[in-house]
Amino acid sequence: MDIISQLQEQVNTIAALAFNTFGTLQRDAPPVRLSPNYPEPPSQEPTEDNATIAEQPKLMSAALVKAAKQFDALVAALPLSDGGEEEQLKRIAELQAENDVVGQELQKQLQAAEKELVQVQELFSQVADNCLNLKKAD
Repeated sequence: MDIISQLQEQVNTIAALAFNTFGTLQRDAPPVRLSPNYPEPPSQEPTEDNATIAEQPKLMSAALVKAAKQFDALVAALPLSDGGEEEQLKRIAELQAENDVVGQELQKQLQAAEKELVQVQELFSQVADNCLNLKKAD
């Protein structure tokens, strides 16, 4: 797998971990009184599950940090560009010129294909007319 694909996969992993972490935090958050005008929320009785619930954010945040560090390592492994920004701009200009030439060639081929299509349609129309004229004669 190339490094760009690995980076994309790592971004997806980070997004999934963040989504699950935020969802878990929201699901397991204790009730909080929003305003003095509202009644006090019901208190939760301590259970064994509360201990594991308290550990989940720590584990999930550790997994998120680990995934972010893996992403940073992949970014650091990207090859450095040669020649700096000026060389990159020169290469971009070359590629753009090449793209323009190829685009013009494709445009010429498209025009030729459209002309050929018109000719084929005219021939088909003539053939269809001839077939109809032959059937009328019978």
